[in-house]
Amino acid sequence: MKHIIIVGGGFAGINLARSLGGNKNYTVTLVDKNNYNFFPPLIYQVATAFLEPASISYPFRKLFHHKNNLHFRLGSVVKVVPEENKLVLNNGELIYDYLVFATGAETNYFGMQNVKQHAMPMKTLHDAIAMRNRMLQQMEKAIITKDDAERKKLLTFVIAGGGPTGVEISGMLAEMGRSIVLKDYPELHGTRGEIYLVDGSESLLSPMSKQSQKGTYDALRRMGVRIRLNVHVKDYVNDTVILDDGDTIETKSLIWAAGVTAKMFEGIPAASYGRGKRMLTDEYNKVQGTTNIYAIGDTSLQLHEPQWPNGHPQVAQTAIQQGKHLAKNFKAMALNRAVTPFKYHDKGSMAIIGRNKAVADLPKPVLHFKGIIAFFMWLFVHVMSLINYRNRLKTLANWTVAYFSKDQSLRMIIRPDNENNT
Repeated sequence: MKHIIIVGGGFAGINLARSLGGNKNYTVTLVDKNNYNFFPPLIYQVATAFLEPASISYPFRKLFHHKNNLHFRLGSVVKVVPEENKLVLNNGELIYDYLVFATGAETNYFGMQNVKQHAMPMKTLHDAIAMRNRMLQQMEKAIITKDDAERKKLLTFVIAGGGPTGVEISGMLAEMGRSIVLKDYPELHGTRGEIYLVDGSESLLSPMSKQSQKGTYDALRRMGVRIRLNVHVKDYVNDTVILDDGDTIETKSLIWAAGVTAKMFEGIPAASYGRGKRMLTDEYNKVQGTTNIYAIGDTSLQLHEPQWPNGHPQVAQTAIQQGKHLAKNFKAMALNRAVTPFKYHDKGSMAIIGRNKAVADLPKPVLHFKGIIAFFMWLFVHVMSLINYRNRLKTLANWTVAYFSKDQSLRMIIRPDNENNT
């Protein structure tokens, strides 16, 4: 049996592994620094206490039950030794026949160290839990402070990035301000902060249709979100967000959803990397300059399809499709059959704005939906995209409660003993 090592258990890695589950020609080892898979499109709902972490996460080892050829290794990559087919981890070494990088992307702070140190990222489950704790603690601080300016800073949020994550966080915070905060914190009646959504482009949700962009902009404005377009965050110093047009915003909470970058690994030739540190891969997802190393998902940059001259979009569907397609090619290789090039099928885009408010674009035929229809489309797609029935049922139950009650009972501050709780 050939040994395939998959580094990263996100959309791409888990779909590759599960598609090879039970295959008699391969033994598969999935390596990840966490022992669980999680669903990134919904981490902002964990951050705003509308979902519990267990609703969007599941242990790898339990996922691999009854698949004797699937194995899991908890660890982080130190380097690759291609000439020895060896992967060096922080806790040992593994030998491979094929190595697949499915490491996704990490937050890009564009070299701004103050932003990196003090802003709240929104990429991992840990980020979401940390944001939830911080947000709830700031509410408690706002109650007891006697300084009006300090209270406003505690209650003001700035979200950098006008993509789906930024839009959805902004809408969720606005909904919370209207339906939850005054019920939980009656002491704050008569006081309020602001929600700012900042983006450097000319519109929100720039990859989506003009109808979706305008509908999202108008809906968020009606919900009280202050939108700043064509402007970038320049720095974040002393609780002050500094914009590149000279304006400043006083806040204790800068939420960073403004960009991502892939990861680089020692042992992979520098010439194998392209824009955004993504690994340059051919139409079969093989990394250029290597013989048995592959990359899929956000860390892969394929340029062979004319309609995607800058590479495929870094979204869940790309990762899922590449993971499943590479599994088919591995199966074909084991039987000495021809492999097929990857072809991306665009299934559309959608974003939720608030209760009964969402936008959705379907590419073939070109259709645009908004309002309650798009809202329930978004709910259905995201529930069905969760990894198993347990996660789907838990998430659906939480959403049902939240929809009819306009509330949720998950706003607990749960933190390690060593976490700052002042």
